Amino acid sequence: MKNKTLFIIILIFTLFCFFIFLKSLNNSNIYIPPKNIDKKLISFNTTTLFGNKTIASEDLFVEDKIYLLNLWASWCAPCRYEHKNLMKLSNNKSIIIIGINYRDSLINAKNFINKFGNPYSEILRDKDGTIAINLGAIGVPETYIISKNKKILKKIIGPINSEHIKEIENLSIK
Repeated sequence: MKNKTLFIIILIFTLFCFFIFLKSLNNSNIYIPPKNIDKKLISFNTTTLFGNKTIASEDLFVEDKIYLLNLWASWCAPCRYEHKNLMKLSNNKSIIIIGINYRDSLINAKNFINKFGNPYSEILRDKDGTIAINLGAIGVPETYIISKNKKILKKIIGPINSEHIKEIENLSIK
């Protein structure tokens, strides 16, 4: 009798665990940030990398040009690969590149720029990652192509490559 009761309790417990496990398989807990394409760029305030002055996003996007908002970090290997392509794009005067240094030490970020060159018209700091989260970023590097009216046209996840350069340059001609 004891063995039957123990068996039934173990069987009920096992079935209970099985159904909980089965139910959890159907519920995804993966965070997928919003794409924010065709939406207006979020407003934010932050400090600059060089000079450490406070700046508002409304003061940056004022010219009638295409903007690239590039999230990068000195510890990011793909950012190093991408940097040479950003340097090429910086020669195009109809494109303004703004960098956001993501969760990086001030010294390492400055050393990165001093070593590889500065393609940015302005470099901002995102010390705690809140700007990146509000943009819907999932990592670095990420680049947002922004129109003259502060609308996000496209989001590039990962490093900018030669195909992206052509696409960006074509947008700047229009």
